This record gives sequence, C-alpha cells and structure tokens, in this order.
Amino acid sequence: MSEWLVLTLAMVAATAVVLTIAVLSNRRLPEDDDPSETPDVIEYMTMMIGVIYAIVLGLAIAGVWEGRGAAQEYVRQEAQALHEVSERSAVYPQEVRTRIRADVDAYVSYVVHDEWRTMTEHGTLSDRGTELLDRVRDDVTDYRPKTDHEGQAYQPLVDQVAAADDARSARGQSAGATMPGVVWFGLVIGALVTVGLIFTLQIRRTFRELLLAGLFSVLIAFLLFLIWDFDSPFGRGFSATAAPFLDLFPGAADRP
Repeated sequence: MSEWLVLTLAMVAATAVVLTIAVLSNRRLPEDDDPSETPDVIEYMTMMIGVIYAIVLGLAIAGVWEGRGAAQEYVRQEAQALHEVSERSAVYPQEVRTRIRADVDAYVSYVVHDEWRTMTEHGTLSDRGTELLDRVRDDVTDYRPKTDHEGQAYQPLVDQVAAADDARSARGQSAGATMPGVVWFGLVIGALVTVGLIFTLQIRRTFRELLLAGLFSVLIAFLLFLIWDFDSPFGRGFSATAAPFLDLFPGAADRP
C-alpha cells in the first residue's frame, strides 16, 4: 500500500469520524438550546492550527538544516582524508610519492570543477570521479613497502583512502533532495489552511489588518522557500560548498 493511499484513507477516516460525531451531537440537542451560550471555539481552533503548523515548520527547517550540515561534514571528512594521504605518502620513494600526490590533486580538481556541477544539476556522483579515486587507491595499495618505516605508513594510508571513499559515498547520498513528497504535501496544504483561516476571523479592510495578513502570508512563504532551498544540500543558494577541498588543496582553485 502506497504512502499516498494511506494518507488519503487516514484523512478521510478522521474527517468522517469528526463530522459523524458533530451531526449526532446536533441531533441530540434540545429544542430550547441557545447557541449563544456556547463558547465560540473558532478562535481557539485557529490558534491551535497555527501553533501545530508552526511546530511542523520548525521541525522541517531543523531537518533540512541538519541535512545540509551533515553534507558539509562529509565534504570536510573527504578532503581531510585525501590531505592525509597526500601528506603521509612523504615516507615513500619520490616516484611513488609524486604519483600519489598527482592523482590526489587530479581527483580534487575534478571534484571541485566538474563533479560539483554534476551534483548540483543531477543530484548524483559521476563515474569519472569514481575512476580517479580508484586510481588513488591503486597507487596506495599496489606499492609494496621496502622498509619498516614505509610498512608502518602503509596501513594508515589504506585506511585514509577508505575513509575518503566512505565520505564520498555519503556525499553522493546527500546530493539529492531529502524531503519526501508527502511532507511537502503537508507543508503546502498546511500553509493554505493556516493562511485561509485568517478569513474566518472576520478580517476587515483596514490598513493595519491587511498589513498583518500580508506579513503573515509573506512569512509563511519565506519559511517554505527556506525549506525548499535547504532541501538540496548541494544544489541551491544556501548549499554546502567545496571550501574544505580548497582550504587543504589551494592549487585546485587555479586548475581549469
């Protein structure tokens, strides 16, 4: 059973139960019942709907913000691991060291200038990036240490390559939108209901009331835009950046 069908059934069932209880209650009212003596609950219901929707908006913003922070942390971990590979390879012979550092630099340059654009436009990693990282792994694992010092550095280098690969995979999983469609459905419908309830309070056309209604609607629209913008950690305005790569590999910024 799809989530949309479950949602539809739940909403229909809840509405049917409430309307049934309301109809049965009205039928049992005595003929001399005075509605004016019953407290008007519409303002209370409007307030509660606004509070509930504010909580939902807050949770949604916190969720997408946490996702963006996690995506940025994956970038930092990947860049740091590659930096460790480049630095720790200093114990290897010059030919091996040069090859490892050249391949690390080529991978970083590709990520910053090409793969980042692929994530932004398509929300996925590229096969070329995988090939370049595999080349770095082969450089590290194919070398056979010839001294105890090189042997002690071998396993940490392998571990750092594995850490970079793991962080890259996590970065790829964070590249797309994280907010499910059913949540967006609830946010949009909730916004329409919350703003629409303004008109149940007999709003007049005075400048003050119209201004407050307009500002409230603008605030809701801004918060929804904020959620939409944060929902894609690598694809929109307030997105994760490649700053950790550029900080640890300054030369990557100058490469085409």
